[in-house]
Amino acid sequence: MELFRVINKSNLTKLNGARRAALPDFIAPQLATLVKEPPAGNEWLHELKLDGYRMLCRIDSGEVRFWSRNRIDWSAKFPGIARAIKAIAVTTAILDGEVVVMDSRGRTSFQKLQQAMGKRGDTKFIFEVFDLIYLDGFNLTGTPLTERKRLLKGLIASADGSGPLRYSDHIEGTGAEVFKQACKKGIEGIVSKLAASTYASARNGNWQKVKCSKQQEFVIAGYTTSKKGLPGFGSLILGVYEKGNLVYTGRVGTGFSLKKRVELKEKLDKIARETAPFAVEPRAPGLGAAHWVSPRLVAEVTFTEWTSDGAIRHPSFQGLREDKRPEDVHRELP
Repeated sequence: MELFRVINKSNLTKLNGARRAALPDFIAPQLATLVKEPPAGNEWLHELKLDGYRMLCRIDSGEVRFWSRNRIDWSAKFPGIARAIKAIAVTTAILDGEVVVMDSRGRTSFQKLQQAMGKRGDTKFIFEVFDLIYLDGFNLTGTPLTERKRLLKGLIASADGSGPLRYSDHIEGTGAEVFKQACKKGIEGIVSKLAASTYASARNGNWQKVKCSKQQEFVIAGYTTSKKGLPGFGSLILGVYEKGNLVYTGRVGTGFSLKKRVELKEKLDKIARETAPFAVEPRAPGLGAAHWVSPRLVAEVTFTEWTSDGAIRHPSFQGLREDKRPEDVHRELP
């Protein structure tokens, strides 16, 4: 399929589903539904699941702004990516993608992303762009995904290929094999999308995600003191929201550096409270002397499985999620 570096208005007027519209301040992102296995059929496109921060990038005559999925302005955090985006051949646009940091094996790493967020500069950040939902006076949310990605690939081709701006490619069909190879290479999973689908600011089943290992967000409800003399704390007490109530899902005590334990303890002490924030206080062993906090911080955690009583097994802390609201954290089941 031919790529073109400059896209003129006449091309867009002929594009299926494109409609003239003023550049919006924000378009809420489409979300993927967790499923047990990837969908079969050649009508599906499969992308690698990226472990980073979902970002909507708004371009308006050289001004570049980044919005998190819940509309928090993160523009100041990624000046290097913004400079790269200014070089592409576009006047106004909204890009959908993920800001990531790669590990030594070329895989996205949320832990390394967290480490990079605390440093000056952003030379390690990469913006993996997988969708284009507005372009030069036209809203493309009604345009089929394959057409949006064709336009997007042409735009990204006009940028410096060695820079922080990347096009997130896909494979058509063979979802089971794509998933198998992704897991074999230690990637988090894949996201499968209906090729003919339009863009909806919702979770409607047209985008589906399959994870190689279990990983999701949890609300931090408190912490325990370390019995091994570790600084900060022993473990974080976790929960998720169910029908508006915070329920206990276990604890995580691994995945922290000593420095991170001290930094987290300082954050937690600022939101300390006398009572447990759970709807029903958990009776799990070791929580008798727990330190409780207001449910304001969200942690990304990997684990092996859910137990029969709703707790997680073998968890490991990956980092804090500044882009997620605690009330949006639920138990993720396929």
